[in-house]
Formats: sequence, structure tokens, C-alpha cells
Amino acid sequence: MPYLRPVPADQSAPPPGADTGEATGERPVPEQDPRVQWAATLAVIVAGALTIRPMGLSGQGLAVAVLFVVNAASLLARRLPEHRVPPRLALVWLTLGVFAAAALIGVSSSGTSYLFAFFLAGHIGYRLETRPALVLAGLCSLLCGAVLYLSLGPEQDPLAWTFGLATGIPVLIGIVNRTQRRAVRAAIEAAGSAERAARAEARTAVLTERGRIARDVHDVLAHSLAGINMQLELADALIDTGDLNKVREAHEKAHDLVKESLKQAQWTVHALREDTLPLPQSLAAMLASSGHRDALTVTGTERRLPAKVVQNLLRIAQEALTNAARHAPGGAVDVELTFAAASTTLRIRNRPATGEVRAGAGSGMGLIGMRERVALLGGTLTAGPVAEGPHQGDWQVEAMIPQ
Repeated sequence: MPYLRPVPADQSAPPPGADTGEATGERPVPEQDPRVQWAATLAVIVAGALTIRPMGLSGQGLAVAVLFVVNAASLLARRLPEHRVPPRLALVWLTLGVFAAAALIGVSSSGTSYLFAFFLAGHIGYRLETRPALVLAGLCSLLCGAVLYLSLGPEQDPLAWTFGLATGIPVLIGIVNRTQRRAVRAAIEAAGSAERAARAEARTAVLTERGRIARDVHDVLAHSLAGINMQLELADALIDTGDLNKVREAHEKAHDLVKESLKQAQWTVHALREDTLPLPQSLAAMLASSGHRDALTVTGTERRLPAKVVQNLLRIAQEALTNAARHAPGGAVDVELTFAAASTTLRIRNRPATGEVRAGAGSGMGLIGMRERVALLGGTLTAGPVAEGPHQGDWQVEAMIPQ
């Protein structure tokens, strides 16, 4: 006779009426309808009440009635949640139930009293660990078999009392159900742990992305606005001196910083877009907008890079071009993008200035910020003048990102 019990609800599950997580792809675990168990338990009790005899208020009938009530209570106790019944208490309760079921078989002269032993043995396998469950089920079989043997006598057909030895067999069904329940529970817990880890990782990614965006906005706005503000304050101070040439010079520097900041803001927004073009195309667009068309050289087999790598390399290129325009105006710029088997390397090289170099406030993140970006990607960055070779005397920034 199969023994069924619903899988206990996960203690961390949401309360009734809460969102069950269809948006996250979760699905409820199918459980056995508890009404089926109640119906089976009540069917055994009703069948026993109608068939077990004698049952009355005195003598043997009273003993049968008391044992019937005890057996019914032991069977109804199957519905108690596991977390409310300690293992030791469950062992005591089931042991007493086994003795009560065997005693009921012995004192009753007819009926379906053996059904209590069968159902209780199945629950023993479900409620207890395997070893104590097998021991207690074996005790149930021996007791029921011995009671039938003693009450029927040795001259009776052996099939009748050996039937009592089979009362412990349902314990195997209970053990199988318990194993399946634990497997389902383990799968639910593993899925919950994986979901919690995924949510934590997503939160970390969001915070990291917010930090990156904040750093980009700070690089573009904070430094630029500080430089513009300084030039405007200088112009205000010079107005009182009457030196209009210096006032115009400060105003022109502020105007140049505004144009440079707008350009950097456009590059930053471009780098932050989810539909950013592949790195070579993005670099080409950046160079064209800064007046260095056809300055890009791509070597190696081009491949699609992660968005984080593309965004950081674009910001490094942006800062390097800004520094070249500030410190080497008029100098030619060359950009090399190399795709190797184990790395991606970006080189920005500018020749010495051919125009007037204006000293002014910087607006980029500087070499420290570049190194921080490359370090986040596990790469290395070098910056400085080229000491030898055909490009000797040029200034070069090289960022190498491992594959």
C-alpha cells in the first residue's frame, strides 16, 4: 500500500499571497494533496470502527475500544509537522503505536485491526532514519506475527500468523518517500542558493556599474567645471585691473574648456550606451571627431570584446587624446589596436607639439585613473616618452588587457 506525504514547505518560502517569482522563472514544487492523506487515514479508522469486534464499555470490549482509540490517535498524529515533533519524541510515539497495534490485533477477535500496523509501519519509514526505522518495523513484524501465532495457535494455517510478519513491509515504501522528499528539498535549497547568489552578483554588478558611471561623469564634469570656474574667476579678477587682453585670454581658455568638455561628454555617453559599436569602429569615430581621421591601425584577428573592456579602453583613449591636444597641439596622433591570441593592446602615440602649448587645468582622469581602469581589467599600462626606434621622442600610452 503506497504511503504518500507532501513535501514540507521551505522555511524561507514567501508568505501566502506573496509573489511566487514567475518573473524569475521559479515554479512551485508539486505536492501530494493533504486531503488524500486525510481520506486514507479516516478510511482506516472508519473501517476499524465498523469491523473490529468486540467493542464495548466493559471487559474485553473496553480493552478493544481503548486500544482502538490509541491506534487512531497514533495514526492521526502522522499529520503533525516534522519540525514540531523532535526525533526522540517521534521514536517514542511510533514505538508505543507499534505495541498498541500489536495489542489490538491480539485482543480483537475480528476486523481490520492489522491496517493500523501497516499504515504505522509506512510512516515509520518516512519519519525516522533508515536504521531505526528498519529496527522498529522489524519489531512491529515480530510482535504482530507472535500475537497472531499465540492467539491462533500452532494448529492454525501458518498463512494466517505469517501475515502478521508482513506488517513491517510498508516501511520500505516510507523510506523511498523520505528519500525522494529529501532529494526534492535539496534541489529546492540548491536552486534557492543559486538564485540568492545570482541576485547578490547582480547587485554587485549594479553597484560596480554605478561606480564606473559616477567616475566617468566625475572625470568629464568635475574637472572640466573646475577649470572653467577657475578661468572665469580669473577673468572677473582681471576686469578690475583693466587688462582686457588677459581677460580675453582667460575667456578664450574657458571657452576652449567648454568645447572640450562637450566633446568628452559625447564620447562618454557613447561609451555608456549598450549598443556601442565594436572597439575599432568606436575608436575610428572618436579619432574622426577629434580631427585625427585615418589615424587608427588594427592588427590581428578582430574579435568582439566584453562591454566593460570596450568602455574602459575608450575612456583611456579619450584621456590620451585629450592630453595630446592639451600638451602637444598640432602633433600627429597614431593609434594602434592589436588583437593577439592572449591579449588586446591599445597604443596611443602623439608626436611633439607644432603649435603653442597653453598651460591650463586638466579635465581628464590622468595617468592614475588610467592605471586604475586597466587594473580593474587585470591588465597593465605604461605611459611615457619613446626612448628608441623610429618613434623616438614621441609620447606613448600603452594599455594591455589579457584575454
